[in-house]
Amino acid sequence: MAATYRKYTPAEAAAVSGIAVKTVHNAIDKRIVSTATSRTGGRALTDDDLLYLKLWYGVGSILSAERRKRLFDAIADDPKAETVRADDYLIVDVARARQQLAARADALREAEAAIHSVKGVAGGDAVFKGTRVPVRAIAGMRAQGAAVEDLLDGYPALTARMIELAEIWTAAHPARGRPKTLSEQGLRLKESKKVPLKSVSRPSAGSHS
Repeated sequence: MAATYRKYTPAEAAAVSGIAVKTVHNAIDKRIVSTATSRTGGRALTDDDLLYLKLWYGVGSILSAERRKRLFDAIADDPKAETVRADDYLIVDVARARQQLAARADALREAEAAIHSVKGVAGGDAVFKGTRVPVRAIAGMRAQGAAVEDLLDGYPALTARMIELAEIWTAAHPARGRPKTLSEQGLRLKESKKVPLKSVSRPSAGSHS
């Protein structure tokens, strides 16, 4: 991973690693990964912490504490290693994990550059710059099953990439309190029309044309 030296909140770490934020806190509590303290006094994780977190979630949970430590130590000793042997039978593709995390981290940075909140626009909720498209609403509709094509039809200012950015940004910046339902936001999913198949009656055995 690129040495950006960024510190991530647990929610941001969850969004980048693709792991539930509760699991991130669990890993911190179990001292699977170490954390620093952010400027606001909360927990903070580095890019290296995210790598260990992802590997622990993927394969580390099946390893003993001793072998997991050996795996992490081997990565620390050779940060550019593409693969690391975790035990006699398990070889971990560290390069792929780094690539996945780097892509997600880049997406989060892209999202943060493209999204802002402006007083008086969309009630102060997060929108994409230059639009009034509500970011959390887009992510909420995706989470509830809305197709990308339907969202693009409903919001001409959107692109498929913007939808992806809305999802990772919302995961990294969860709203406080109970999330608003789509109906509370004055939105609803577009229902896909399903055309029922016509039943074809079969002629009885004794009927003739």
